[in-house]
Amino acid sequence: MAGGRTTEDDGTIVRRVLRGDTEAFGVLVSRYREAFGRYAVATCGDADLAADAMQEACIRAYDGLGTCQQPDRFGAWFFSILRNQCHNQRSRRRLHVPLEDVTVAAPTRTDARVERQDLRDRVERALLQLSPEQREAFVLRHVDGRPYAEMAVLLGEREDRLRMRVHRARDAVRRQLEGLND
Repeated sequence: MAGGRTTEDDGTIVRRVLRGDTEAFGVLVSRYREAFGRYAVATCGDADLAADAMQEACIRAYDGLGTCQQPDRFGAWFFSILRNQCHNQRSRRRLHVPLEDVTVAAPTRTDARVERQDLRDRVERALLQLSPEQREAFVLRHVDGRPYAEMAVLLGEREDRLRMRVHRARDAVRRQLEGLND
């Protein structure tokens, strides 16, 4: 292991942790922190709530690692724990989904930054109108850029259902944005 990185697969690392190498759990956390952190922020709607959800998920994953029936699929197992924690955090506070990844072609006018912020605000309001399931699917697909096959594994859903959920979410967001322009 050089510089904190390892080429070991998840299953090997899980087995090391279970044999007493508790430091190896940090490798798993760092492997998923960035991608799942984006999901947590988008789902919880608040960076502090997302950090709390991520911390609680890490604690629960570590404490329950012996119950992970498929160590090679640690990422999907950890995601399910994080997903539950995000839902718990979200229910405690009103959603405000920051979408830093929303980009707009910069107009030549000097108020381009104001226009981009206005678009972000409008998209956030539109996302708040979605059901939690639609919002989750929309974020995984359009903010995180995950393929449907990966989403199906993470969410334990069929791909065709997820495609429909994302399609309906996209249509709802589009309708909301069109309605906000009136």
